[in-house]
Amino acid sequence: MKKRIIGIDVARALAVIGMIIVNFKVVFGENGLNWVKSFASVFDGKAAATFVVLAGVGLALMTNSAIRNNDQAKLKIARNRILKRALFLFIIGISYIAIWPADILHFYGVYMVIIILLLTSQQKTIIISAISLIIVFPILMAFWNYETGWNFETLEYQGFWTIQGFIRNLFFNGFHPVIPWTSFMLFGYWYGKQDLHKGKFVKKTFWISLIIFISIQVLSFISISLLSEGNQEVAKELTEIIGTNPMPPLPIYMLNGIAVAFSTISACIIISKRFESSFIIDALNKTGQLALTFYVAHVIIGMGIIETIDPNKMGNYSIEFSVIYAFVFSLFCVIFAVIWRKHKEYGPLEWIMRKITD
Repeated sequence: MKKRIIGIDVARALAVIGMIIVNFKVVFGENGLNWVKSFASVFDGKAAATFVVLAGVGLALMTNSAIRNNDQAKLKIARNRILKRALFLFIIGISYIAIWPADILHFYGVYMVIIILLLTSQQKTIIISAISLIIVFPILMAFWNYETGWNFETLEYQGFWTIQGFIRNLFFNGFHPVIPWTSFMLFGYWYGKQDLHKGKFVKKTFWISLIIFISIQVLSFISISLLSEGNQEVAKELTEIIGTNPMPPLPIYMLNGIAVAFSTISACIIISKRFESSFIIDALNKTGQLALTFYVAHVIIGMGIIETIDPNKMGNYSIEFSVIYAFVFSLFCVIFAVIWRKHKEYGPLEWIMRKITD
């Protein structure tokens, strides 16, 4: 039996910390020093994309041996387990959407069901399916208005609880719509099917992904600057089309997100292998194993504490406060993970999910 790849859990920890930074600045406020705003905006859409790609990697690692050995009995168990987990995450996500509209977990559930359909497909089919979802999205935008239901000033979505509104939000214009976001999980699933114990593949993926990521960032920035000719309104419109912002998730953002995820995960695998006995790597490894618990906790506890202290100030805190609080909360998560894992094998929510779905 091959050894567990520590780097994947380390990457998961970093993705969760990135999401905490992004979500805290959205909820608490983001006015203040420009360099702090620039630092925090680096994680926009990228941390969440990495989180979803990692889920795909996890599903591949969970099913690789059964698929390789064509073990139908094991495959059936794996399919059922994934389906139950998909339902579990969907219900968890929906259950607190009233307090956290930007939830990613209920979308996760649907991505996972699509993975089940392609579980034993050839790698070429998986990649083609992922690319197709990326291409289909801008085509849908030509027929449907992406802004339907949205108030982008308040980030409120009208008609979410109607059947039509819910389906539209879930598949097309929500925070992490099934089309095209499922492609992140599909790319992750493809990545997880490779031999990640082979340093050559991981290093090659890291460099190619890093070059693609930097090229997209530079080309996007230069194109917007040149085409807008200093006009802020034009620049804003161009940013939506050729920028790397996650809403709407157009092909440039999607490709950028995949490149970020692959380079981050590959770097984490390489670094974690080299510094396996390091305290920091060990602490991040344990934090990544409790990723689901911390994702839910950052909403219920992290945001809940500040809202309880002063509900009226929500959204009006400085970016400095939002980022410092995100780091402090993340540090508590790391400390909690290290202590918890000394006594328990799984995180609180991870344990409940296993109890229900295994």
